[in-house]
Order: sequence, then structure tokens, then C-alpha cells
Amino acid sequence: MAVDPSSLPILWSFRRCPYAIRARLALQASGQTVALREVVLRDKPDAFLAVSPSATVPCLQTADAVIDESLDIMLWALRRNDPLGWLDMPTEGMALIARNDGPFKQALDRTKYAIRYPDSDPSEQRAAASQFLHDLDDRLTHDWLFGRQSLADIAILPFVRQFAAIDRPLFDAQPWPRLRRWLDRFAASVEFTAVMSRHQPWRPAQAPIIFPA
Repeated sequence: MAVDPSSLPILWSFRRCPYAIRARLALQASGQTVALREVVLRDKPDAFLAVSPSATVPCLQTADAVIDESLDIMLWALRRNDPLGWLDMPTEGMALIARNDGPFKQALDRTKYAIRYPDSDPSEQRAAASQFLHDLDDRLTHDWLFGRQSLADIAILPFVRQFAAIDRPLFDAQPWPRLRRWLDRFAASVEFTAVMSRHQPWRPAQAPIIFPA
């Protein structure tokens, strides 16, 4: 049966944003179909700004709610359908995600965008971020954080990818081989490749982009 795009939830997204990446991964895994609208962050469309309370991506616009946080979008999708069992993880998984979204992301930003934070020492911020990565490496005694792929892996990996891209040779020189394998396996996966397709920025007259395709 053909999908009526006008009946679909709308996902406002930005291809490279780690928050948007993890939201798309969860929507893809759950099979929740949406109409994807790519946003250019330096030229946000009025229709997006009218919907998103924070004016940040991702933002999911459903028939009866606006979900403006990426983790909430992931949970919205997976609570409807979780065929891979990503929600089946220890409660410690949510604590790891909170560390990622809080102290690690703060240190990541102050490392990657040091010029925006003149009062921060980028080397100290890199060291703070690296402590979290060391802790992840210690935990990765199997392929995944809790022995099997879970919400924690998918919620955290896009940010580890972003941190690694700041200086990949330096990242690779660190004593976290299991973390590197975890990241490289994720980056080479069919699932990750599928959510990284390029799309033209959304305009009102544009034909809907159905995601997942």
C-alpha cells in the first residue's frame, strides 16, 4: 500500500548532527516512517522555527505532539516497535547516555569549537572527554557496551564519531583499541550508511522525502 506523505510525522533533521543521526537510526530500526526535512542550520526555514521550541534538530512533528529532544524521539520510536531489542538494557545504560549528553558533549564542544569558548582550555577539555572514552573502552569487553547492541550504543556512538573526527590520528594513537573497533564497526555498518544519505535542504514546494526509504 502506498504511503500518503501528508499523513506522516515530519522529522526535521540535519545530516551531520549527531543528535539527528541517532534519531534517524532509531526511526530506521523501529520501521517508523516519517517525512524527512533537511534543515540548513545557518538558514533555518520559518516552518521549522514555528514548530521547534528550541530551534534545534532533530525535531519530530507528529499529529498530536512535537518531540524536540533526540533521545525522546528515539524512545518514541522504539516504544512503538523495537525489533532489535535496543530498549532491553540495564538501567546503567541511561546513566551512560546522560554522561554522554552532559559532561562528554560539553567537553567535546569545547575541544572541537575551542574558539567559541575562550575561557576554556582545549587540552583540559580533551582530557575530560578522553576520560569518558577510556571508561567506554574498559566496558567494551564484548562487541557492545552491554554484550549486545542496545539504545546506549546507538545514542552514544554518533558523538564518539564526532570526537574522533576532530583529530583522527590523535584519536587512533590513544590506548582504547576496543573503542576504535566499536566505532569503526558502527561507521562501516549498512545501518549507519543508510541514514547518512544526502538530501537537498527542504523548501515548501519540495516533494516529500520518505524515511526510511
